[in-house]
Amino acid sequence: MARSTAAARHAPLLLNNRTLGSRDPSVTVPTYDRAALTPGIVHIGVGGFHRAHQEVYLHELAELGDTDWGVIGVGLRSRAMKEALEPQDLLYTVVERDADRDVARVVGTLDAYLYAPDDPEAVLRALADERIAVVTVTVTGAGYYVEPSTLIFDANAPDVRRDLERPNRPTTLLGYLVEGLARRRRAGRAPFTVLSCDNVPRNGNVSRSAVVSFARLRDDALADWIDEHVSFPNSMVDRITPATTPGGNQAVAREFGVGDRWPVVSETFRQWIIEDDFCNRRPPLELVGVQFVQDVRPYEIVKKRLLNGSHCALAYLGSLVGHRTTDAVMADPLLRRYVSRLMDEEVAPLLPDAPGIDIHDYTRMLLRRFANPKVKDELRRLACRGSIKVPAYLLPSIVAARAEQHEHALLTLATAAWIRYLSGIDLEGKAFTVQDPRHEELTCLAREGGCDPMPLLAQRSIFGALGDDAGFAEDVAAALRVLVREGVHGAIETYLTMTTTRATTL
Repeated sequence: MARSTAAARHAPLLLNNRTLGSRDPSVTVPTYDRAALTPGIVHIGVGGFHRAHQEVYLHELAELGDTDWGVIGVGLRSRAMKEALEPQDLLYTVVERDADRDVARVVGTLDAYLYAPDDPEAVLRALADERIAVVTVTVTGAGYYVEPSTLIFDANAPDVRRDLERPNRPTTLLGYLVEGLARRRRAGRAPFTVLSCDNVPRNGNVSRSAVVSFARLRDDALADWIDEHVSFPNSMVDRITPATTPGGNQAVAREFGVGDRWPVVSETFRQWIIEDDFCNRRPPLELVGVQFVQDVRPYEIVKKRLLNGSHCALAYLGSLVGHRTTDAVMADPLLRRYVSRLMDEEVAPLLPDAPGIDIHDYTRMLLRRFANPKVKDELRRLACRGSIKVPAYLLPSIVAARAEQHEHALLTLATAAWIRYLSGIDLEGKAFTVQDPRHEELTCLAREGGCDPMPLLAQRSIFGALGDDAGFAEDVAAALRVLVREGVHGAIETYLTMTTTRATTL
């Protein structure tokens, strides 16, 4: 562990501009002049992932001397981040943890922070500012009011209707983006690029559908202008970033001598792939490791099906067996073998070619990342919002496998584990809270069905045409019965043996 004895001996210094020069030498601090930062980006949804991912790339760009990409952060729902960061001059610490080393750096490219409900007009002025060339977004899939697989916009959502009635006092992401673009259009200014960094399939397409559909409800001419002139590049982002806990804050203070109200802890790995489609100037992020491509889709499919799909599988199976973190799952030999074979035998063979990615090396790297004992990503975080994650990350592999008549028993077991998890009762009979935007409805259906998955499979917004596949329904029902009868470990052993037997008879 890269920790300083000086940091351990002295009380932590509260983080702010005045104390930067007094940091322990083990903590790197900005070498650029923060006063020289010019805002070029507005970011909506300043959470842990943005601060550990996009902001770090921009920080490294500033370290190279390009200070044209300062960030104005915008919060839509919670004042807590503003209250934590403003007393420390919008500085914060990113601690990257790996099995054999810990590295801390102070990031300084956040130039301002606006809590939208306090001053909507300030946010709209920032969006209309001609210096702003890109608006990046991390608000989760629910913030777009779009069904990702169909791109159908929910025009009747109450928040959407409210923003249409009060365009100068919006509350939603879409309300702010469309009013900001409307003001730029009226002023004769170039639009900004909308760059979604949310982990939803084809996030640029979803963003375009949402913004243009919302604008269409306001003004056809505005919607046409946005559709013609605004870019919505798809992107793929990756960095495992657990939620910050009070214990994490204390650990940063203890190990590095930094008194930070809201540090971020992440793994060392990070990746950002963006379609090179911008309607305004863009930051030269290729200088700091971002990959610009013509088509992000193959990279997105590889990442979502292998990393996110495996996260779903280990979250639901691991939770049902009583594990709490990903490293605990990977320390369980049977679960580790299950996840490895799930990726190698059922997911990887059906993936498209992604130039520059060796799938075997990628899956081995994922196993190491999942097992990182310093990150300890909580299964309850990975398990939440399953009604959004499962159809996006897990079910596409099953659809592809059934189309190709390829083995998918391990994926089916993961689906059954999610259905059992939705009941809110573990295999020992203990109740727990299911965190999902549709938890009341889905928990009721899961309990109603028991080992019969049909009540849930009938939810076409989740399962689509798979819900009409009688063979798939039989496979899921069988997996549910095995889970209940044999428990998680017994079910995994049964399914690993079954798939091995099938493979040797082919």
